[in-house]
Amino acid sequence: MDSSVVVTPPYLAGPLRLHPFRGLMLAPSRIGDPSSARAFARPYRDVAARLTRWQAQGQLHHDETPAVYLHEYTAGGITVRGLVGALDISHRAEDRAERVVYPHEGVHPVQAAELAERMAEMQLNPAPILLVHRGRGAVRDLLRPVLATTPDHEFSDRGGQRHRVWAIREAEDLAALDSALAGSRALIADGHHRYDAYLRLQQREPGRPTDLGLAMLVDQDDTPLFLGAIHRVLSGPSLDQLAEAASAIGMAFEVRDPADAVARLGPNTLVATDGDRWATLALDLSHTRASVEVVHEELIPALPTAPTRVTFWHSVDDALTQLTRGRGLALLLPAPDFDLVLRIVAADRLLPEKATSFQPKANIGVLIRSLRDE
Repeated sequence: MDSSVVVTPPYLAGPLRLHPFRGLMLAPSRIGDPSSARAFARPYRDVAARLTRWQAQGQLHHDETPAVYLHEYTAGGITVRGLVGALDISHRAEDRAERVVYPHEGVHPVQAAELAERMAEMQLNPAPILLVHRGRGAVRDLLRPVLATTPDHEFSDRGGQRHRVWAIREAEDLAALDSALAGSRALIADGHHRYDAYLRLQQREPGRPTDLGLAMLVDQDDTPLFLGAIHRVLSGPSLDQLAEAASAIGMAFEVRDPADAVARLGPNTLVATDGDRWATLALDLSHTRASVEVVHEELIPALPTAPTRVTFWHSVDDALTQLTRGRGLALLLPAPDFDLVLRIVAADRLLPEKATSFQPKANIGVLIRSLRDE
């Protein structure tokens, strides 16, 4: 299959459920350490044995009793809190009304298939996919007394993130949480390919443990994730060709001085530069359309010379450092709005690849799920 092909991953049918699991947790000195991330690399079949060895050395904690975990982490001055559990992925939605988990980007089937094979060999979900939703008051009410108790784990990791983890184990509490989450719907913030890999494993071998996949559910109204822009660098086209493309699709293009151009970057304004000249592009957007959609669906196709490559950068400085004067363009995009992303997925559309950057994400190793436990 062509590795550039992008498809829509399947939708899950409700209710949204997070099952308890026996969490694996690396020692704080290993979390955030690049060498720990490399430990989940080839040969994948050796990863489970490697973790068993770490447990014997006191470098890994393995809970004896299943739990749904409340995980709070702080990074870069932002605190995020979410529920971590084994997401029920056993039922596919047959119509829109049944959907409870919404992808907002497509996936490359080849990449998803490779991830599924890795997880099958490791017999692990190494890290939770990140889900975000507008939380219900009933869920917050249940978690408030949990937060008032002493965490089961509290530490700073090797990468500088601060973590607090509470295990919710009592059957009565888990049942109440299950009931409170039942009507929830969530957006995939990070982990689209791992989500699709979960579904591939479940379809191949239905039944526990593959009926479940590790997930973290964050309440955007409680501890919101920061939603940042991802900028583009187009190799090949010139700024004059970009002006020509903008004119062809009726988009206002104006050359400006650098400070003025950057100051105008906003929901309806893009900024472009070749490293020498700067310009703004004004968009006429409806409340259900994002600027990144216009870029990929209209502006780039209208270029007289197609880019030989499009790369993605999370900061303006990183994008600008990629420019080779006269041979490429940095296209600076505004950060998307969370409610706009919700409106787009509700309208049955997906955003282009790398349209959103939900931050911060927890370092790998705080909570891992072993498929051998179930």
